[in-house]
Amino acid sequence: KWEPWWVEFLGACMAELWGTAIIVFYGCGSVCSALFAGTQADIVGIAATWGVGVAVAIYSTASISGAHLNPAVSLAFALFRPNLFEMWKLPFYVASQLAGGTLAGALNYGIWRKAIARFESLSGIVRGQPGSELSASAFGEYFPNPALMYIEARDEDPRATQFLDVNEVTVVDALCVEAWGTLLLMVTILAVTDEKCAVLRDTTGLVPFIIGGVIMCNLVCYAPITQAGWNPARDFGPRIAAYFAGWGSVAIPGPRNGFWIYIVGPCIGACLGAVLYDFFLAFHLRKTYVRLASMLLPHRHAPLRSLASHEMR
Repeated sequence: KWEPWWVEFLGACMAELWGTAIIVFYGCGSVCSALFAGTQADIVGIAATWGVGVAVAIYSTASISGAHLNPAVSLAFALFRPNLFEMWKLPFYVASQLAGGTLAGALNYGIWRKAIARFESLSGIVRGQPGSELSASAFGEYFPNPALMYIEARDEDPRATQFLDVNEVTVVDALCVEAWGTLLLMVTILAVTDEKCAVLRDTTGLVPFIIGGVIMCNLVCYAPITQAGWNPARDFGPRIAAYFAGWGSVAIPGPRNGFWIYIVGPCIGACLGAVLYDFFLAFHLRKTYVRLASMLLPHRHAPLRSLASHEMR
């Protein structure tokens, strides 16, 4: 039965919304559980929840939308895989991802609002004032991790386990960490989804868990520094919900006006990851050197141009 093209595309956008929401449901939900309910979830447990949540989101949406679920990933695909994802689709995907992150953030707040209010009361936190980054960190992200700034460590030597000053992690530090973590993620995505990948062969069903595993490793390594974002929709969507829930300027623009770090950093990292994969790691698989030659050599070199065109398909 014939259907207008926009029906399928609308379904893809809805899948991006739902998949991004799943990531925030589970990921930010695990932070809420650990922070506001005092569960025994440590950084590994939270990271594992994020990783499995990402895997579940990919399984749920990959056959519908391609499971980008991340504006930075969509941007990289639009720039470096235009045969798979056309640039005109980018704003629609990004809007859907942001909507999913915002709705999930609002739902998490609705579920945890009483526990959050109790936590803030017991901790002497005034929402929207300096110091309320700790409770807001269950939604948006901050650098350094507020849990290492504002929670009194119970160790014998708390100085060994805490950041004592916010300037221990500068704006440039945070930007570079977010770019680096997203680069690692993007290289993995391109590697495991490459049709020429010889490792997975008939086990492509493992791809979501491999990608989720990278998320888990990234969080364990870098969550103390920037809370490990790697996804503008995962950060800015819940941050919008937090803004309207009373955190105000603590949510947007945040301390040191730092909210943009979690947008720009991942976008830079995803694009650099695509460059690294295409032009350094897999240039012999992707034939990127042929594409460059076809652009640089005179028009009379038709065979090279023909080969480059074939490789782009």
